[in-house]
Amino acid sequence: QVQLVESGGGLVQPGGSLRLACAASGFTFRLAAMSWYRQAPGKERELVATITSTGGRTNYADSVKGRFTISRDNAKNTVYLQMNSLKPEDTAVYYCKSIAVPTDYWGQGTQVTVSS
Repeated sequence: QVQLVESGGGLVQPGGSLRLACAASGFTFRLAAMSWYRQAPGKERELVATITSTGGRTNYADSVKGRFTISRDNAKNTVYLQMNSLKPEDTAVYYCKSIAVPTDYWGQGTQVTVSS
């Protein structure tokens, strides 16, 4: 079965950092582009970052450019999201998504709370 398991979330003060990880299994990870999304209470889920299958290209939401970095290690079937200079508005559940055929898959999410 396909599994995407996020980890690394938690409570952090404004200005702090966290690194999220998404461990994938059950599909050919190296052929799939991967994305991170987030959803804050009462808001729509939004795309945060995307990385191509080889890691050759990345894209970011304007709100996180310069602060977040998406990366992947295909040998470990894992995609990461390094989050620096965190702001309260970054508080959300963060989800990993595989962009694959025949369908996309989602992880269960990990909570990130930025608060003093």
